[in-house]
Amino acid sequence: MHRLLLLGCLWLLAAPPAPGIFQRPTGTPAPVRLQYLLEPLHPTVHTQRGATATLPCVLRALPHNYRVKWSKVEPANYRENIIIITNGLYHKNYGPLSPRVRLRHSHRYDASLTITDVALEDEGQYRCQLVNGLEDESISLTLHLEGVVFPYQPSNGRYKFNYHEAKRACEQQDSRLATYQQLYKAWTEGLDWCNAGWILDGTVHYPIINSREPCGGRLLLPGVRTYGTRDKQKDRFDAFCFTSALQGSRVYFIRGHLNFKEAGQACRNHGAAIAKVGQLYSAWKFSQLDRCDGGWLADGSVRYPITTPRERCGGLPDPGVRSFGFPSKEMRTYGTYCFVGK
Repeated sequence: MHRLLLLGCLWLLAAPPAPGIFQRPTGTPAPVRLQYLLEPLHPTVHTQRGATATLPCVLRALPHNYRVKWSKVEPANYRENIIIITNGLYHKNYGPLSPRVRLRHSHRYDASLTITDVALEDEGQYRCQLVNGLEDESISLTLHLEGVVFPYQPSNGRYKFNYHEAKRACEQQDSRLATYQQLYKAWTEGLDWCNAGWILDGTVHYPIINSREPCGGRLLLPGVRTYGTRDKQKDRFDAFCFTSALQGSRVYFIRGHLNFKEAGQACRNHGAAIAKVGQLYSAWKFSQLDRCDGGWLADGSVRYPITTPRERCGGLPDPGVRSFGFPSKEMRTYGTYCFVGK
């Protein structure tokens, strides 16, 4: 009898609920009054890439025949992807997060979600939903990674990416397409860029601090200018990528007069890999890497990070990662930036 009951419970958890039965449409606010779920004291959980983070969801009482469903709101497709479903006794994991998530379950009322080895794509909004017959309620939480946004274009010039190519380009540089919230925060911190770029939800924007003629004109106020939603296949722009610190990693410079191939070999000789653009930005932002030397990166570009601006290092007044573009890979002019991970 007990075995049949166990099999029955696992069968109920083995398949996600049919669309529309237990799912509240994306963007619909949670009920104002919560009967069973406790409002979180801190709806935003701050963490780092590679860390373990817990999103709190605690019940004040246990209703009969209830389920708790965790899902992640995805801005790129306006959907909620189910992560885990539990009835308090048994649980079932779903989707790509499945190997890295578990329920904390520190007591019988605890349905908090723990994510191990946090990745860039884990940032965003999560929903903990109590399903109790026809009376369901939910709370929303945000997982936030401290990071840096950088504009990116390929070696063949600006406005070459459709949406899917921009997404892939960011991923190849140890980053991902930025969200609007990440781009807006970067603008408030001084990002000023005249080229429009894709972000994660398929819209196109560019952030302007100093209004000027080539960037919409002097009369427009500073802000994040928008082109709105564009055709993901046909329209072509640059990309705005987002990256974060990675625990246990390091970027360092090797001096020399190296061509691109020699630069990669120099890093491998040290047990490292030639750094990607996102890794250099992360080291500049979070490790205060400051060098006046141009160095090769994995995409064939040459850049250098400046945290303390000075006359002989580009002469620009603001900190940043400077670029020499994409010189000929045969040139023996530059050193190289190497990356050592965990």
